[in-house]
Amino acid sequence: MVIGRTEEQKRLQELYGSGKSEFVAIYGRRRVGKTFLIRQMFENDFVFDLVGLANSNTQKQLLNFTIAINRSGDQGFLLTKNWLLAFEQLRALIEQSQKKRKVIFIDEIPWLDTPYSGFISALEHFWNGWACWRRDVMMVVCGSATSWIINKLINNHGGLHNRITATIHLQPFTLFETKQFLKSQGIEFGRLQIAECYMVMGGIPYYLSKLKRGLSLAQNIDNIFFARDAELKNEFKNLYASLFRNATDYVKIVEALSKKGKGLTRSQILEVTKLPSGGTYSQVLQNLESCGFIRRYSLPTKQKREVLYQLLDPFTLFYFKYIDKSNGQDEHLWENTTNTPQHNAWAGYAFEILSMQHINEIKRALGILGVQTSIFAWRSEHSLLGAQIDLVIDRKDGIINLCEIKFCRTQYAIDKDYEEKLRNKIAAFQTETKTKKAIHLLMLTTFGLQKNKYFGIAQKEVVLDDLF
Repeated sequence: MVIGRTEEQKRLQELYGSGKSEFVAIYGRRRVGKTFLIRQMFENDFVFDLVGLANSNTQKQLLNFTIAINRSGDQGFLLTKNWLLAFEQLRALIEQSQKKRKVIFIDEIPWLDTPYSGFISALEHFWNGWACWRRDVMMVVCGSATSWIINKLINNHGGLHNRITATIHLQPFTLFETKQFLKSQGIEFGRLQIAECYMVMGGIPYYLSKLKRGLSLAQNIDNIFFARDAELKNEFKNLYASLFRNATDYVKIVEALSKKGKGLTRSQILEVTKLPSGGTYSQVLQNLESCGFIRRYSLPTKQKREVLYQLLDPFTLFYFKYIDKSNGQDEHLWENTTNTPQHNAWAGYAFEILSMQHINEIKRALGILGVQTSIFAWRSEHSLLGAQIDLVIDRKDGIINLCEIKFCRTQYAIDKDYEEKLRNKIAAFQTETKTKKAIHLLMLTTFGLQKNKYFGIAQKEVVLDDLF
């Protein structure tokens, strides 16, 4: 059973029934469920399916192809010397198939593109010279190396330019989908536990599948990440290595961003990481953004619009705040640090990231889902003021929501000092941005505000339940 993915399933069914040949590229981070989705929907329609070999050479990739094509039919295909001949064999297999819709599935396609193999040119020739002119071929390719999919297929400037007929970026689960998935596994967590689980794993189905029913969330996290034989102890390194070549540069950037909640400018990242500036650096930032690990936003000021980069991946934050520092010395680290200052600091930051990943749910709670908005964080240009806003929703309907995000296990209480601080933030924002729009303070908390004498400063409240 496929959890969620409603729009993706609808789109794939439309492509399947389009009555013409389709070339579909699906991309998304490692473990997000790309292969599972395609196999659940189309496995009975496969004429041919192939999974690329990780870290292998051209000869072994071609041998793997030969094994796969012979498994798909009884043709007795021989090992070929190059990809042009391999795709000619695939053409022969398809022509003899009796299936009405001929689905070709190539998984982990970036691994097939070994140096000097001619894989891309052979793929171009197969599609442009034959497959695209038929009306019954649906070729679906996917891979975790998002930058390869984007640069070599979607943004191809050669023979495959504009040949991809559909692209699907498969995203992690939302909170609602995470709840559905856990329920399907027989795991009963409350919404606060689901949120904390999301703040650790980021809605990645494979990570969620490692949770065991009957254990608390804390016990599960210790077992999965901190136990002696924890299955995902080394997942972070494998994740970035599978997505990017020269993963070291990517890790340096996300590590720098993990220490700065509101983000860093391009020059600030260079200063911290000591990476060389230039086209390669720009491509690294673009690839991280395409994969959903970071986001770029403009910070409006009186003189210019400054661009900042902000970490947007919960699992990456969790790694740097906990796994990277654990050194494998405490198998019960999560249980032992719950409700400590370290844990509370992480939770505040992680809840901000969770909120950023559920902007549509926040807008729905505000009744502005159809209103065009600009989303950014903000900080005062004047260091003496020290004013910063977790999340700003600049709306086309003449209102700006200044959002304060607070993670708390009970209702959050605004006291006199914090109310004064909030008023100063609003005043600083109005003064420095010179906005003519109305300013509405939004408090986004787990369980709402305690109804004391100061809570009225908030024009609107959004709570954790609204994000589901």
